[in-house]
Amino acid sequence: MFHQDFIFSSESVTEGHPDKVADQISDAVLDSIIKDDPNCRVACETLITRNRVILSAEIKSTISPDFEKIIKDTLLSIGYDDESKGFDANNCDIDLYIEEQSADISMGVDQIDSEIIGAGDQGLMFGYATKENDNLMPYPILLAHKLTHQLAKKRKSGQLDFLRPDGKSQVSIKYEKNKPSYVDTVVISTQHSEDISDSDLKEAVIEEIIKKEIPTHLLSEETKFLINPTGRFVIGGPQGDTGLTGRKIIVDTYGGWAKHGGGAFSGKDPSKVDRSACYMARYIAKNIVASGLLPDCEIQLAYAIGKAEPVSINLTSTLNVDQKIIDKLTEEVFKIFDCTPKGIIESLDLLNPIYQKTSTYGHFGRDNLGFNWENIDKRDEIKKL
Repeated sequence: MFHQDFIFSSESVTEGHPDKVADQISDAVLDSIIKDDPNCRVACETLITRNRVILSAEIKSTISPDFEKIIKDTLLSIGYDDESKGFDANNCDIDLYIEEQSADISMGVDQIDSEIIGAGDQGLMFGYATKENDNLMPYPILLAHKLTHQLAKKRKSGQLDFLRPDGKSQVSIKYEKNKPSYVDTVVISTQHSEDISDSDLKEAVIEEIIKKEIPTHLLSEETKFLINPTGRFVIGGPQGDTGLTGRKIIVDTYGGWAKHGGGAFSGKDPSKVDRSACYMARYIAKNIVASGLLPDCEIQLAYAIGKAEPVSINLTSTLNVDQKIIDKLTEEVFKIFDCTPKGIIESLDLLNPIYQKTSTYGHFGRDNLGFNWENIDKRDEIKKL
């Protein structure tokens, strides 16, 4: 449980951040396969560094996609079309290491009589929701994502043509009596062209990014803006840092506000509960909070490889809540939600090419992208408990 008065910080990264580039490539590969072969098994990892992309995957599918085209198209869509920006997709080396899924793993998760009989691995997964805002997300990560997304939109539109693909944001919010009071500090580090001055860049980022995305009621005279604190960020993208799939798991989820089981999402088909069970946990938590029964909710699910039912479930609130409500919800709410891998896949309609969209700006709190785990269609049923 948090103290009543505190400052909490969360960060986000742009789609041009090397780790996020790797996530997008891995999920683009998954989408290219699952759209024509919904029963595929995919576990795809990407490493990107100076002038080189390495793709390694275990795949079981009837589809043989053009991996090199997928990689280059993804890089170009991000904006990596020239070495001066940090990477040139049209002039890079690509190494592919593609194998079939392990027979030992598939034995436990493949369908028998049209039933998926088990989870793809053991593990623990968390989902969270809070009534802080309409997105039912913690404010620090929600605002951090809005800033990085705005950086990309202003860059791609040409409005701020000195911006380059790589960048990060961090938002620190002062809480009073467990409620967001104001933004204490905003940090933005954005890659830029050689010809923009520090003063012009700072003014543009503050006026066109920060003040356009952070609600005015959360800005105060005490709010501090730190723009490119080192003073220069020309060398960026994979030219500056190696990127790897699955290294931004806190950015992908709740910005550190809620717990994390450690499993990454990108490049994994929904038979992997690392991914799909986190989506289900968010779905359950969001519907509980939307029902009005709890001000916030954290769900934990845990699985054993080859077993369909969770080996444990846990429902908690970080705030002072009547334990009788927690006990009642724990007893009844999981009768509403099928948390087997098959139940999750069917109820959230996960056998579709939706995954590249999830790989940037967070997997949660985005209501307009067709992510079914963001639906609140079970709230009325929960209210009746």
